[in-house]
Amino acid sequence: MNIKSLLLGSAAALIAVSGARAADAVVVAEPEPAEYVKICDVYGAGYFYIPGTETCLRVGGYVRYDIGAGDVGSFDGARSNDVQDGKNQGAWYKNTRFTLKTWTGQETELGTLKTYTETRFNFGNSNGDPDFGPNDAHNKDVSLNFAWIQLGGLRVGKDESAFDTFIGYAGNVIQDTLVPYGDFDTNVVQYYFDAGNGFSAVLSLEEGSGAGSVDDLGNGKYGVGTIDSYVPHVVGGVKWIQGWGAITGVVAYDSNYEEVAGKVRLDVNVSNELSLFIMGGYGTDDNLNDPTYNQPAGGRGFYKQWGGNWAVWGGGTYKFNEKTSFNLQASADDWKNVGVAANVAYDIVPGFTVTAEVDYLHAGKFDEGSTDNVAWTPADKKNSVGGLLRFQRSF
Repeated sequence: MNIKSLLLGSAAALIAVSGARAADAVVVAEPEPAEYVKICDVYGAGYFYIPGTETCLRVGGYVRYDIGAGDVGSFDGARSNDVQDGKNQGAWYKNTRFTLKTWTGQETELGTLKTYTETRFNFGNSNGDPDFGPNDAHNKDVSLNFAWIQLGGLRVGKDESAFDTFIGYAGNVIQDTLVPYGDFDTNVVQYYFDAGNGFSAVLSLEEGSGAGSVDDLGNGKYGVGTIDSYVPHVVGGVKWIQGWGAITGVVAYDSNYEEVAGKVRLDVNVSNELSLFIMGGYGTDDNLNDPTYNQPAGGRGFYKQWGGNWAVWGGGTYKFNEKTSFNLQASADDWKNVGVAANVAYDIVPGFTVTAEVDYLHAGKFDEGSTDNVAWTPADKKNSVGGLLRFQRSF
């Protein structure tokens, strides 16, 4: 009897212990509060708050594939040398690009603090004619196209020149520089003023870029863009925007060659479907044409890239519907260079656009004794024609 009681007591004790352990096993600790990404709609779609900060971030970019054919002078074609017999012949021009963009924004007591970056990665062959061997496809140099900081109206960092960005690019065509309208890459210290009534202005101190180019005889093809002293290039501009369109003017001082260039532009919104623009440029060029310079410019500088004193660009966009648009640009300069570019852009689905473009260049001085510096493109004949098909997925 004592043994039976002892066994029953031991069993009861074991059950109690086991029950206590089972109860302990189902106890779950309180989870840590989850920190989800919070949408930021202050600066538009796609922004979110960086966790733990008041900074809004957006990441985007595009993937692009270009395939071109025709004359190299149109910027669309390419040439190569046959691997068997070395014969020089036409070839496809192809280029794939991945572009990564970032935007940030934050409100401060001194105004909006913003940044923007854009980095491009390219793979393909070249629009040109190699002296020897194939026109090989390869990974090209990575380019930092934008990396600036802006607080209120003050912007510093890597940008494109206000000579181009403030007045606007020359139309919605791919090859908009058959007759060039100014160089792009530069570091800036810039102030932008917006009066809030349609009037705005900009003042930009710029470093420029590029080492210039000369031919085998030492003749200038285009001038040195990077400043050669403490004196910056200077760009100023004013703009007036209304519902009907805009009037804009910019002027630039090239501190290397001590020359001045300016452009004026008229944009007109004819209707919801049709928009037109015309832009004219004029620049002084005595020093740009001086062959005695240590770095002769051959008539083209960082801002006055067009041939001669004057140039003009015009064109427009017509939207057939929400998906399809037609774009046209025509250009000419004092050296009798004439360019025409036209394309149709079609949005297959939102974010995916296919553009088909045809381009023409007339190199006005091609047959005047020398082929150097007659056109901005690598033209190898007086009249060049080409076409390009572009696929672009933007995100």
